[in-house]
Amino acid sequence: MEEKNTGQLSLNQYIEKSIKRNWEQMALSDLGGINHRYKDVAELIEKLHIMFEAGGLKHGDRIAICGKNSANWAVVFLACLTGGYVAVPILHEFKPETIHHLVEHSGAKLLFVDAAIWENLDEGAMKGLEAAIFISEYGVPYCNNSRLAEVRNSLNEHFGRKFPYSFTADNVSYHRDDPDETAVINYTSGSTGMSKGVELPYRSLMSNIRFCLENLDFLHAGDGIVNMLPLAHMYGMVIEMLHPLCRGCHCYFLTRLPSPKVIMNAFAQVKPKLIITVPLILEKIIRNKVFPLLEKPLMRLMLKVPYLDDRLLSKIKDSLMQAFGGEVRQIIIGGAALNADVEKFLRRIEFPYTVGYGMTECAPIITYAH
Repeated sequence: MEEKNTGQLSLNQYIEKSIKRNWEQMALSDLGGINHRYKDVAELIEKLHIMFEAGGLKHGDRIAICGKNSANWAVVFLACLTGGYVAVPILHEFKPETIHHLVEHSGAKLLFVDAAIWENLDEGAMKGLEAAIFISEYGVPYCNNSRLAEVRNSLNEHFGRKFPYSFTADNVSYHRDDPDETAVINYTSGSTGMSKGVELPYRSLMSNIRFCLENLDFLHAGDGIVNMLPLAHMYGMVIEMLHPLCRGCHCYFLTRLPSPKVIMNAFAQVKPKLIITVPLILEKIIRNKVFPLLEKPLMRLMLKVPYLDDRLLSKIKDSLMQAFGGEVRQIIIGGAALNADVEKFLRRIEFPYTVGYGMTECAPIITYAH
């Protein structure tokens, strides 16, 4: 049985408890790629903590993460939170000069980065940076911290010394976060100039996660989630990734551009109960799959005939539910306004959708209407 009362747990305590409870279950996967069980995630987090400590990092030091969504991106982020380090997510679409500025502006000592992005970066433009580390395999293309480089080169050996017999759930013990301690510095899109850094404490993240845990109670440990929103945004980071992991769910990350075809294939494979999305993705699916059908002369006629219209709309709803994997209980839409025609149609067929509104400073929920 899952506990309903989450009020007494801090964020790191909840992450720790979820890892221990779901030790043998799947946690993070790249669709068509790597798979991590919760115990694998715990081991990788521990290895990163060994690296951070060897490099002389202290609680509160900043660690930037710049890469495409992936299981390993999530691991690095979790290692920051659970070690008491401040995560600085940076959108991978940003230009090199913007990434340089954000790494330096945030005071990040380490930068976890995709290899393809690092090729276009200049370490000389990030003066406080001590090391760059690849997100995928923790390779170190740049380092002026000799101790960190030494430990990275023999990381498995150091891990074996710390845990000479075995690494079990009993060994998992994370930083006890203070509610007002900074957890994340998240940079906005910079619509009025260069991106602004928003400092978010652990309590901001946990209050959003707690709301989801208490109100999305149809979701259970082991359920799959298709992660298609940017992890560097609060919406994708907190609602679509951290919340499901705190519940013991299995997160699947898209490794390709999220086109309607790629997303539909992912839904068919994962069969999610909960889908977190933005209006653009939902609108594309409905405009491509539903609206052309409704424009046919026979369909337009049937929609005007009592009884037949209800039967037809019911069949359309069933077809749309199958397109989303067949098990969906709720689709949460946020990030922008939903198209009026699409919303009118969704209301007419009584589709299980919810509209949320938020902002980075609220991590991110402000309002949520079902």
